[in-house]
This record gives sequence, structure tokens and C-alpha cells, in this order.
Amino acid sequence: MARKVGYTFKKQYKEINFVYDRYHDMYEAVADAEGIDLTRFLAMEAQVAMTSKGSKAVKDFRIKEFERFGFSNIHFIREEEQS
Repeated sequence: MARKVGYTFKKQYKEINFVYDRYHDMYEAVADAEGIDLTRFLAMEAQVAMTSKGSKAVKDFRIKEFERFGFSNIHFIREEEQS
């Protein structure tokens, strides 16, 4: 089932379709939609995951890096929001 992801990129709100067959998570989907290469980011995220004791460090790293890329307010859109 296709979902929608809403996000703000450089102060402009956008919505894209999202399917788990193509993307691991919504962050990868929005980066692909904006043409951002995540090769270095994913390598660094893997290092953070290996050295941290919990998932909070990985989540914080991801949020901070995507803010640095120019993203904010990345979220799945509920069906009620679409109507």
C-alpha cells in the first residue's frame, strides 16, 4: 500500500508517495526526491549505530543531519489529513 510523506525542504512544503519496496525509510525517500546522495551519510550513520548503546543516538544523528541538509517536519501523512 502506498503512503504519502510530507516534508519541508528549504522552507517549501512538499508531499511525495512512499513505498517500502523502494525505500528503507521516509528519510531516504525525501532525500531521493530532492536528489541528495546519502552514501556518506549512511556510512556515518552505521558508525554511530556501532558505537552507540541505543537507538537514540542514531535517531538524533539522523534528525540533525537532515536539518543540516535543509529538511524539516518529515512525517507520514495520515489518510484523514489527505481529505
